[in-house]
Amino acid sequence: MKIKSAGSIAIASLFTSLLTAIAVSSPVALAQTKTIKMAPTGDLKTLDAHFNTAYITRNHGYMVFDTLFAQNSKGEIKPQMVDKWSSTKDGLKWTFTLRKGLAFSDGAPVTAADAVASIERWGKKDNLGRAMFAAGAQLKADSAETFSLTLKEPFGLVLDALSKPSGNPLFIYPQRLAKTDINTAVTEMVGSGPFLFVKEEWVPGNKVVYVKNPKYVPRSEPADGLAGGKVVKVDRVEWLYIPDGNTAAAALKNGEIDMIESVTPDFVPSLAADKAVQLNTSSPAQGMMVINTLHPPFNNAKARQALYHMVDQETYTAALGYPDQYRMKYCGSMYTCKTPAEITTGSERFRKADLNKAKQLLKESGYKGEKVVVLYATDQVLAPASQVTISLLKKIGVNVDVQTMDWASVAARRLKKDAPDKGGWHIFHTYGTYFDAATPITNPWLAASCGNSLPGWPCDEQLDKLRAEWIKEGDAAKRKELAGKIQVRAYETVPYVMWGQYYPIHATRGLKNHEPMKIGIPVMWNVEK
Repeated sequence: MKIKSAGSIAIASLFTSLLTAIAVSSPVALAQTKTIKMAPTGDLKTLDAHFNTAYITRNHGYMVFDTLFAQNSKGEIKPQMVDKWSSTKDGLKWTFTLRKGLAFSDGAPVTAADAVASIERWGKKDNLGRAMFAAGAQLKADSAETFSLTLKEPFGLVLDALSKPSGNPLFIYPQRLAKTDINTAVTEMVGSGPFLFVKEEWVPGNKVVYVKNPKYVPRSEPADGLAGGKVVKVDRVEWLYIPDGNTAAAALKNGEIDMIESVTPDFVPSLAADKAVQLNTSSPAQGMMVINTLHPPFNNAKARQALYHMVDQETYTAALGYPDQYRMKYCGSMYTCKTPAEITTGSERFRKADLNKAKQLLKESGYKGEKVVVLYATDQVLAPASQVTISLLKKIGVNVDVQTMDWASVAARRLKKDAPDKGGWHIFHTYGTYFDAATPITNPWLAASCGNSLPGWPCDEQLDKLRAEWIKEGDAAKRKELAGKIQVRAYETVPYVMWGQYYPIHATRGLKNHEPMKIGIPVMWNVEK
């Protein structure tokens, strides 16, 4: 564990002073409300939950919007906004009826037309949505509460798509907002979810505020994972962005905040020693190095393979600082190790790092010493992984241009297709939880359809064809065989580099019933303080 610096102590002291000042200035208001204060993993800058795959935006989406279906803690698909549904035997025609009494925060009723417009917009960005529309999906609002989905060819993942929990979940917007071009971010937050976004109190880089939605009607079933009754038991939720891990840990121990979404590993021992603090892990996370395949040198597969040959997973996961029980020494599965989805086919040649091989492949790719732009997010738990990559790139002869910023800026910058020397990028680091990485279609970074909209923009017709076959295949054994072939191809063409698996840690103080966080999403319904 690192020793607290004078600067960190000063920051922590300042943060404590600010919280104390707020409490003193409004004791009556605070006494009348139950408020949960959480330190999120990053700063919220993009509000549109259809717009990108950033987890901070996804988390915001779950606060403000609702979904047609949801997955419980066992991964079972349950209705959420939908009351009943049916499909024909051949699976080509589906009919859905919404629950009665659903309303948006502006008072307008939720209609089938809202659902249709939201699905159509979401389907232009999300992998599963794109695959569904590639199968000829056509949507129609049959009445105010009922809509239909017609397919031209079998697509066995209709409910999987409509219940997708992460990486662009299908949140339902009002039709007028869902008609917004998918490349233009929606900024007006009118949802039908359990909380209301308080735009007047939003301070980017500092604070996000949500209050209980009085118009929200939860389902009658008990909450389970992301499914069931979303009963709000607090009046207000505040996300307080605290990029310094020491400051966040001190604020939690002092009772100034109630939760840290992702604990900086350095502070795990000190928080574990505090009897008032509870540490928990969520689903396993896969570390990912995302590569821009549009520009040299990584438009050449050999240069991308060079990155795999320089990776030693234990070096990466050890650099994060997690104790041994929170990380794996090696994982060769792109579908998450230690789960039913695990497949190691194709990974053998990359198990041990080989810097000489990396140098050779880089040379064969035609690399001529041009600058390679690495986006380095300093406020993420993954910051040490970026540092490892930067060091290794230099060792294999890469001219590295490190551009330092916060994670929210990375999330915005990664959308740019411009040349790296014109404001674009080459490499950034992120992670995918089990929900995202478990299958060839939900893992967004495996998407290699030419012309896709996901940052990195890999294009490989063979990989895309294999993924299309996986979607259509109904036999579980054959589907697993196809998943293996997809992984073999992915290790050859390298749409991204998987650098290890670890278990994120979240910390709470004085909170009850915070079960959903075990699946890695900090929703605040059913949570008691």
